Amino acid sequence: MKTVGIIAEYNPFHNGHLYQLQKAKALSAADFVIVVLSGNFVQRGTPALLDKYARCEMALRCGADLVVELPVCYATGSAEYFAKGAISLLAKLKVDALCFGSECGSIDTLRQAAQVLSDEPEDFRETLAYHLHRGLSFPAARSLALTRCLADASFDDSFLKSPNNILGIEYLKALIKLDSPMEVYTLPRQGAGYLEHSLPSQKDSPAPSSLFQSKAERPADGQFFCSALALRHRLLDGGSCDGLSPFMPKAALHILERELSFGKSVCTEDFSSMLFYRLLQLQPDGYCAFVDISENLSDKIGKLLEHYISWTQFCSDLLKSKDITHSRLNRSLLHILLNIQKQDLAYYEAEGNAQYARILGFREISRGLFACLPKDFPLLSKLSGAEKILSPTGMRQLRQDIFAAHLYESIKAQKTGVPIQNEYRRQMVIIT
Repeated sequence: MKTVGIIAEYNPFHNGHLYQLQKAKALSAADFVIVVLSGNFVQRGTPALLDKYARCEMALRCGADLVVELPVCYATGSAEYFAKGAISLLAKLKVDALCFGSECGSIDTLRQAAQVLSDEPEDFRETLAYHLHRGLSFPAARSLALTRCLADASFDDSFLKSPNNILGIEYLKALIKLDSPMEVYTLPRQGAGYLEHSLPSQKDSPAPSSLFQSKAERPADGQFFCSALALRHRLLDGGSCDGLSPFMPKAALHILERELSFGKSVCTEDFSSMLFYRLLQLQPDGYCAFVDISENLSDKIGKLLEHYISWTQFCSDLLKSKDITHSRLNRSLLHILLNIQKQDLAYYEAEGNAQYARILGFREISRGLFACLPKDFPLLSKLSGAEKILSPTGMRQLRQDIFAAHLYESIKAQKTGVPIQNEYRRQMVIIT
């Protein structure tokens, strides 16, 4: 039996995600789809709109067979660390193929870029250093250096400004480093762009039924592709689920409506007081120990702390600068809040990155998939007894996941009145 992996946040799940799920299975001729899903915090350095169990259920009801959690240290990391963690997890699960979306839609072009970034030839390193010295952010400097090295290829300077291209290259870099035989497929992004803030009008971004393979899950005519960002903006700005049916599969929309019926979704501002407490507590020693934080950024945080009002105000108004992206600033603050330190990632990398696969849910009809999974890699279906099968490094990684989940749950409970769900007693999502 053959498996294909998808790395996702599903924040929230929409028609584009459904399309990818179905095309991944068709392109790879796989029997099962395994999704590596970010937990309650995501790569932009923000809390997820819905908790990981709700998003897991969305994926399973729309065709995924097994969903495992990407450890929080990777889920909240830069593209490089996000990819390292996710690819190591899929590789250890012996997944046969990987499918991801990209703006360029060309696996050959992405491979060329990944090879240059893996080899780092002298021309690349010199150009990168030159642009960094000019004060450009690392992503901007790297894009210019890569453009120079691939001047004769099918490549332009917008290539590394495209978020899915960036992640795709990092996936390929991780596979190169592992010398993995995993097959790789990329799908050109359909419809609205990744950073599109607004939902499309009815004349834009159609997602015709003919694009989808499964009759059971296929959207009706009149459905549309949109970005997850546009859906989040609509919901976080106080909008209801009304009018979202053209953009989401029915099963996913039903789960979204159910979850939001308890109250508003969790957002970054909800953690403002917690973050200020942590920043104040750690101020005497600085913040350099945490992932993504340089000495200059640490000093800046400490000096500006007296002007702190809220997370968004501190990040967007006080810390912003041309050489650090907004996402990196958010991730930096989140790493402080969640106590994710540079030494943690160093330990994990020395031990092969992902230390276990924690199952969030699966489809009962796909239970035969478990016979395909390796027996020598820890597969966690429940947390009790984890200490018996995980290494000390693995337990360290797992405890970070549990802490992050409980922190998220505490905010969710305050906003909805629903009691905190203890991770040790949470049940897997099983779709019968």
